[in-house]
Amino acid sequence: MFDLSDQLITMGLWSISIGAFGAAVAGILFANTDFFLSQTEKATIEYLEETELKTIGEEPRSFKAKDLWERTGAVIMAVRRPGCFLCREEASGLSSLKPQLDQLGIPLYAVVKENIGNEVEHFQPYFKGEIFLDAKGQFYGPQKRKMMLLGLVRLGVWQNFRRAWKGGFEGNLEGEGLILGGMFVIGCEKQGILLEHREKEFGDKANLTAVLDAARKISKQKAQNGN
Repeated sequence: MFDLSDQLITMGLWSISIGAFGAAVAGILFANTDFFLSQTEKATIEYLEETELKTIGEEPRSFKAKDLWERTGAVIMAVRRPGCFLCREEASGLSSLKPQLDQLGIPLYAVVKENIGNEVEHFQPYFKGEIFLDAKGQFYGPQKRKMMLLGLVRLGVWQNFRRAWKGGFEGNLEGEGLILGGMFVIGCEKQGILLEHREKEFGDKANLTAVLDAARKISKQKAQNGN
């Protein structure tokens, strides 16, 4: 005998399943827009220059961040996590510019927000500049941004993973890696911040051509000043 109630229940369960699936798909699609991304507050030169940095070694020395760029300008990477293979990939890319930066007389630096075990030491083969500790995370602010579970559903993140894996980069899970990093090109004297790239998702790298163009502006300024 035909049982209408059973059919209605079955149809209801199918409707719920289809609705849940549709909502999940819509959620994933929406998450791949920039709507849910942490908003970025631009740094100012006044904010960055008083940052207390420390050298990394047996006898750490403290100094103000402005010492890095006041006379020469600088390219500075704010590393999200030294053990991250995506950060190592980005560091390698920036390091490929070092011969050109050396010709321009502009140093390449990196800051990390923590110094755990040998993580910085293991990062150095990928990064060809000096690395300093920014314990208060000034270079990750003024508004520190995090990416958590959203990173697992963003297509761009998985594309970045695939690119780094294909490039042969490897890493580990040591240390804090949710606070997003970035990259700065800071001019000499009163030039200020010429380029500020904020990582919007895991593996979002600065454009190397833009980095080099900004660095050339520093070199031009130094030439005008007779340096």
